[in-house]
Amino acid sequence: MESTPELPDLAVTGSTGGLGGMVARQLAAAGSAQRLLVRDAARAPELENAAAVVCTYSDSEAARQALDGAKVLFMVSAAEAEDRLDEHFTFIDAAAGAGVEHVVYTSIYRCAPDSTFTLARDHYATEEHIKASGMEFTFLRNNLYLDFLPLMTGEDGVIRGPAGEGTFSGVAREDIARCALAVLRDPAIHKGNTYNLTGPEELSLSRAAEVLTAGTGRTVGYHPETVEEAYSSRASYGAPQWQLDAWVSTYTAIAAGELAGLSSDVHGLTGQDPLSLAEFLTRPQL
Repeated sequence: MESTPELPDLAVTGSTGGLGGMVARQLAAAGSAQRLLVRDAARAPELENAAAVVCTYSDSEAARQALDGAKVLFMVSAAEAEDRLDEHFTFIDAAAGAGVEHVVYTSIYRCAPDSTFTLARDHYATEEHIKASGMEFTFLRNNLYLDFLPLMTGEDGVIRGPAGEGTFSGVAREDIARCALAVLRDPAIHKGNTYNLTGPEELSLSRAAEVLTAGTGRTVGYHPETVEEAYSSRASYGAPQWQLDAWVSTYTAIAAGELAGLSSDVHGLTGQDPLSLAEFLTRPQL
């Protein structure tokens, strides 16, 4: 593939998904040119000043070609998979090799090498690999998506998990997208920064169930499973061990207090307060 200097120097991944799609649409609405890195060009959104380029995180050569001439990369974390970290490393190395100067990466709140939530360890390792690459970075560390809460509710209206009465500070994907837009519109001033993106309130799952009941008209309850019960209740899905561990540790991380605490970064980046769960439930779902 020949060098493609005519392509926009802002590269955006994940535009066919939820968060990346929101960011791409907001960039287009703001008049920003972008190249959309997608697996399938036919699925790329049709946006003003946007060009689709095909690549995957795991194909180093295709990724390097797709990123040739790009200066800023918005990197949405890959889909959960056993080899996700390998995919991330391959893509980051390709970006550095292509001459990308600045990576804006969607990470997770309070990620650490010893995080209770198993997949948060992968996010930490990804952050460290980006730092070691020599590229500039900005990390958006997202708390639990408010969008995910209705999906945690079983068909019987019960949220089950070993979260105890621990709290989390859930944030709407819409707010995360607005933060990403703010960073990508003026990336230079955000170099080297890590932003903790939370909602405006700390919620236990029992309290979240009450808000879901009031906001949806569906009776929702919370059953605090033991860890043993959590593994047993999910065994019928036939998921591999790494995925079971990820599912269960989502709740044990809440119990451990690792998703608690509030940050003002959403307001600092966007000038707007983040949505509460009750407010989120009144929004049209995109």
